[in-house]
Amino acid sequence: MAKTLKLFAALAVASTLVACGETAGERAATGAFIGGAAAAVTGEDIVNGALIGGAAGAVSCSVMPGAPNCV
Repeated sequence: MAKTLKLFAALAVASTLVACGETAGERAATGAFIGGAAAAVTGEDIVNGALIGGAAGAVSCSVMPGAPNCV
């Protein structure tokens, strides 16, 4: 349970960076990288972390339309 909480905390911090990129694909790639890295640090499954981070990056402009680089 503690590892899962750490993973979600790391992804919450990383979600502030997923808006980096001009296109949805670039934001998804950035999110996947950050999610995978956060999962590796917390000892969770890297693939799951990358998938969650990539999804967060892909929809970041839908959730936060006023974020930088969101047109």
